Amino acid sequence: MSQLPPLILHPFNGGGDTGDPLEGVKASLSLQGMLGSDEEDSVLYRRMLAGRYQEVRMLIFLGKDIFRWLRQCVEHVSAGQDADARIVEQSFAALVVEEPPDPVKRKLEAWGVTDRRAVFSRAIGIHSLFSDPPGAETLSPIFLRNYHRFADHAFICFQHLKAFTPLDPKRFQFEIYASEEYARMLSDQWNPATT
Repeated sequence: MSQLPPLILHPFNGGGDTGDPLEGVKASLSLQGMLGSDEEDSVLYRRMLAGRYQEVRMLIFLGKDIFRWLRQCVEHVSAGQDADARIVEQSFAALVVEEPPDPVKRKLEAWGVTDRRAVFSRAIGIHSLFSDPPGAETLSPIFLRNYHRFADHAFICFQHLKAFTPLDPKRFQFEIYASEEYARMLSDQWNPATT
């Protein structure tokens, strides 16, 4: 079994006045007639787009963390006994999206992540398009309304950039941490007298 580096996820800064994802979801449901609202459609539409923009931002930042982990995994494996030129970033992307270890699945569920496949694949897809969040005004309403479809296709494109060896999830294990949790764990290991 090969123990991969941990996947460390950093907190997301919403970016101020650009919108709240939850408000965007409510506005989207209101526009679809699934949630009552006294607000005008134009106000709801702007709120929905602002919420979608925040979702895109979150995925870009999550994608940064995942891409950092993908590179670390490639370096780790290429220096070890499992070295194989066909084990590339796409190998680890497939692992984290399709078949992460059971403890990772359980932790994500405890964090409230109900569809890890969609979240991780879309983060990889969106981050392969944008290394940093573009300004909200630079993204078209068509993109913002349908970003999930663009992200899904971008993930497929990323996975097809290189031929790769799929990894056996029983042989390649890793853990997932929130950055604060990981920092606290390291601090406890370095300073056992303070715990």
